[in-house]
Amino acid sequence: MFRNISDFTNEWTYESASTINVFKHLKNECLADKECENVRSMAVLAWHITITLSEMMNKSGLAVVGPDEHSKAPATLDEIIHQYEASSTSVLEQVNEKWSDSDLLEEVNMYGEMWKKGTVLSVLIRHQAHHRGQLTVLMRQSGLTVPGVYGPSKEEWAQMNMPPME
Repeated sequence: MFRNISDFTNEWTYESASTINVFKHLKNECLADKECENVRSMAVLAWHITITLSEMMNKSGLAVVGPDEHSKAPATLDEIIHQYEASSTSVLEQVNEKWSDSDLLEEVNMYGEMWKKGTVLSVLIRHQAHHRGQLTVLMRQSGLTVPGVYGPSKEEWAQMNMPPME
């Protein structure tokens, strides 16, 4: 749980940039790829990450700009990235303008449970990281280059002339 806005701002700045970097390694021709029927496509996963920013934060009382939570994924990667960047920026603006450190201890009804606002921010980041991880697995299965997020990827180890960690 976040207890101050500046810690969230620092963390969100890194996490958002990491998500954009992963999205930029996708390819339009692979967006519909999925290994089996019971998984989301890369387009649906990237769009789910994107629409959750406004959906979750607006449930917590903010007015984050973003696409409707029931909207379909756009046909192009550029549009997904554009929408994600706009919503991500809006998250930071809304949190910094509307909430103070003391507000992070206030509870809001989230999905039928009472969560502290600082918990909402933590869950937003963990939710994004969870689905970003799923996305990188699909990327690897489709033969796309996977960027490192919390450490070097296989390709980045190779660029450093080092064997990848097993």
